[in-house]
Amino acid sequence: MSAEYATFGLAPAMRAGGVLANGEVQVHRDFVDFIVNGRPLLFQLSDLDAVSPLAADIPPAIFTDHVKSLLMEAEAPLADGRYVIYGCPECEGLECGAVTAVIERADDGSDDFVWRDFAWQTDDHADLERNGYHGIGPFRFHGAAYRTALGALLDAAAEPVERRRVLLIGARVAVLAKLAAALRTIGIGAEITQDASGVSAEELWTYGAVAFGRTVDEHRRAVVRRQFEQAGADPAYVDGLAPIIPLLVAQIEAALDRSPQEQRRLTRLVAADGEAGLEVTSTCRVQLTSYRLDRLYRTHTHDVFDEVLGPGPHRIPLDSKATKGECFLVARTTGSVLVAPMAR
Repeated sequence: MSAEYATFGLAPAMRAGGVLANGEVQVHRDFVDFIVNGRPLLFQLSDLDAVSPLAADIPPAIFTDHVKSLLMEAEAPLADGRYVIYGCPECEGLECGAVTAVIERADDGSDDFVWRDFAWQTDDHADLERNGYHGIGPFRFHGAAYRTALGALLDAAAEPVERRRVLLIGARVAVLAKLAAALRTIGIGAEITQDASGVSAEELWTYGAVAFGRTVDEHRRAVVRRQFEQAGADPAYVDGLAPIIPLLVAQIEAALDRSPQEQRRLTRLVAADGEAGLEVTSTCRVQLTSYRLDRLYRTHTHDVFDEVLGPGPHRIPLDSKATKGECFLVARTTGSVLVAPMAR
């Protein structure tokens, strides 16, 4: 099969971490994704929970080695000239499974690069007949554009962008302590304070989000925002919906996602009158979880939906038992999470 020309680009991406309803945790990962013909390549494969090898939390030398490998300035790490395109977000082991492909120079003497024979691989050799991604690729990339995109990673960052932290501000110290512990468990740094006075501009720049508790008044919020503005920092601001740790973690993860809307799987979530409205950009599994507070402020958690949905808008009726009272809905796909309060 001849390789058709495709556009090649790179874009920041995120695999949202979280504290799941079953008590398990999902690690947060920041990485650089491959944009092929204007869309994340990950979305063109299948509904995979995976990240590229260009992750922000690996040492700079390893990050650089991965870039040079994709530029074919180093030997292919796998047999038959194959390279890891996406791997397990929790570990680096091939036994967990990885998307691999052959990367080679075009055979016509040009400077173009070709990615072909995509496959799901779990050991030293890929079985294209059984585990190949048939219909995906081969892609031929103009050599100059390909080199420029990958070379920019080396030129602009002697080391990958440091994962940002979250600043937690509120009155309920016990809740903030639990939230900080949960965030650290999934790989996000978190600190607790009453305000940002006395914090250097350099440190304020390391915060990707500031989360306010429900009891923080508007005056205090305005003071904190002004402190960040004076430092030239632009974090996302999160208004905590309720003292429910998994819900707050999901809110913060959603705020940390700065990728363009068209490069997300989940782009919209609304909840009203016992129904959820959401929109996805590619076929993927969607999980909906409701968190509600009863009259005694006890938390009740319900898994209300878990199915594969096609691209487009969807309306999903919800069980009235799972949505009565003060209720909040969390929608999660591979890589994306959104939160919405239930409107009445």
